[in-house]
Amino acid sequence: MDNQDLAAAFAELSTALIADAGLRANIPVRFPPPGIRPVFPNIRFAGRALPARHFGSVDVFIEAISRAAVGDVLIIDNGGRLDEGCIGDLTVLEAQAHGLAGVVVWGAHRDTDELISIGFPIFTYGTHPSGPHHLEKQTADALDSARVGEHLITDDDVVFADTDGVVFAPADQVVALIKMALKIQAVERKQAEGVMQGVTLQEQLQFADYLEKRQSDPNYTFRQHVRVVGGAIEQ
Repeated sequence: MDNQDLAAAFAELSTALIADAGLRANIPVRFPPPGIRPVFPNIRFAGRALPARHFGSVDVFIEAISRAAVGDVLIIDNGGRLDEGCIGDLTVLEAQAHGLAGVVVWGAHRDTDELISIGFPIFTYGTHPSGPHHLEKQTADALDSARVGEHLITDDDVVFADTDGVVFAPADQVVALIKMALKIQAVERKQAEGVMQGVTLQEQLQFADYLEKRQSDPNYTFRQHVRVVGGAIEQ
């Protein structure tokens, strides 16, 4: 699935549905450590991961962007540092000029007012007015992968992001992931419509039956029950 198709499919979905689909379909979706936030509200994007590891200079970002396809998502590994803003308005303008879909930073940013004015989607862990003071030798594999918390992200991954956060998923399983997300979404919409029409979730999910089965079998979980009755409140 190319970036255009990926973005079009995700336009009708959410990261919550992608996360649930990963659990239901046993597809290994991954998440950044808690705390990542969009720089401004109502951000959403999906695209192929474009990794870059920071060594103290923005040249690695410019090099990564020069290799990007339209709709890619720049993934910046700055080791989760919050004592420097490793990306600012100029790098974001360059990403925007090359048609990237967004940026995800395992670290902090600066130039917040300018970034808000530019309006380009970016997720980070916060702000810091200082740029990097250190400069390390860039390794030959700096554009091969980016670590985000415990996860190593490569261009074999795709990225989904919206108000709830960021999800990484294997590109070779994304079609099955989206199909499952759409299936879950359809069930959830049907359930929501039922509640609005006066049919409670307890009724739809046969909750009394669940409690009865759980009493006779303490190992019987609500998740099992939801799958048996065809619900989608819990995956």
